[in-house]
Amino acid sequence: MPSTLNPFELVARHWQPSARFVRLAAAATVVMAVVIVITGGAVRLTESGLGCSTWPRCTPGSLTPTHEMGVHGLIEFGNRMLTYVLCAAIGLFIVAARARAPRRRSLTRLGWAQFWIVMGNAVWGGIVVLTGLNPYLVAAHFLLSTALLTVAVVSWKRASEGDEPARDLVARPVRQLAWLLVLATGVLTVIGTLVTGAGPHAGDAREVTRIRVDWQEITQLHVDFVYIVVGLTVALWFALRAVKAPASARRPILAMMGVVLFQGVIGYVQYFTGLPEFVVGLHMFGSTLVWITALWIALATRDRGLPESPAQLPAQERSGAEATAHEAETVATGA
Repeated sequence: MPSTLNPFELVARHWQPSARFVRLAAAATVVMAVVIVITGGAVRLTESGLGCSTWPRCTPGSLTPTHEMGVHGLIEFGNRMLTYVLCAAIGLFIVAARARAPRRRSLTRLGWAQFWIVMGNAVWGGIVVLTGLNPYLVAAHFLLSTALLTVAVVSWKRASEGDEPARDLVARPVRQLAWLLVLATGVLTVIGTLVTGAGPHAGDAREVTRIRVDWQEITQLHVDFVYIVVGLTVALWFALRAVKAPASARRPILAMMGVVLFQGVIGYVQYFTGLPEFVVGLHMFGSTLVWITALWIALATRDRGLPESPAQLPAQERSGAEATAHEAETVATGA
């Protein structure tokens, strides 16, 4: 037995998670990616963006918020602490994917991609604080969170399927229409960050620089893209029915219709009620649902088979895994 052992290999020798557990671990990263977006929005909407005046410490002399900083310090610091919970969820997914037999490098790579996005965005968030909530950097901070959510959704989808070459479930023009919907939704999200950067919720009670665009005009452009997304969604629904797509490909388009309707209602409510903080927060939550569903639609138009189980491994690989397990048991018991 080698003198040094990779900790992931050690876990794999003692624990064999089920395919369902790996899927749930992947789903947990999606949930936490959404939570981090919502809590980040709460920081801005409660004017707590500078609740901690510096980074990586909360104040120049304290790692944690002080009593004098009040609730704003607690909110900002709490959002920072959630990064550790997010990393724990990603870590569980990486370990579960690595321990599962047969080993799937595609899943572990997606897990590590999530980890490094989180690390990069944490540093970026520190730069946002140090620059006094520069609105362009704040917008990029949100888009990095969206990138994390994207990789998390792909991880969840890949954990639910095998590693066979992708097989189209619908005609290629329909798949292209699905990815066009993803593109339009992505542009809608970027424009939404500009609306936020030009709007009244700057993240701090003091005067903060805003993105220098006409808020009414950029909001109208945002609404225009909402109609484009709605039109593409309806067109894709008709296209999937026309080609008699399987239920697995049609199901997410119905979900998209529901979340777009929800998001549209919330958007109009917040606009005509003067952008109340709670409603704006709901709109941010809705934006994550729209993006998740758009990705789900595109990913559901192809198939990669089902994940392999250990019983499906070739006999030689199974015997090697069993020998490894026996060796680990011998070391553990001291026999």
